[in-house]
Amino acid sequence: MSIGGIGGIDSSRIQAMMEQLKAAATKPAAGPVAPTGVPDTGGATKVSFSDALKSSLESVNASQVKAEELGQAFAAGDDKVSLSDVMISMQKASINMQATVQVRNKMVSAYHEIMNMQV
Repeated sequence: MSIGGIGGIDSSRIQAMMEQLKAAATKPAAGPVAPTGVPDTGGATKVSFSDALKSSLESVNASQVKAEELGQAFAAGDDKVSLSDVMISMQKASINMQATVQVRNKMVSAYHEIMNMQV
């Protein structure tokens, strides 16, 4: 089932992105390393959905800032920045933003569906 029109993300891709968010949220924070070589987190670490969403949005923002900086550096004539690097960075930022918008749309749709349920 495709959401939107051309260039839309199907619900399986959104589900996969939500699973990635959940996996990132449950990933243990780097703490002291136990003798077994595994980081010791001192027990199960729980990350709230809002924290996972915030970190995801921050990474989208970081990719957009990086793309903007590379674009400005290329426009200023910096020899260290190639056009291909700028274009790839801009495409990554665009894809990240599109995915974020699709996830937001899916979440809003789910919210409206829940709110319209009869209790």
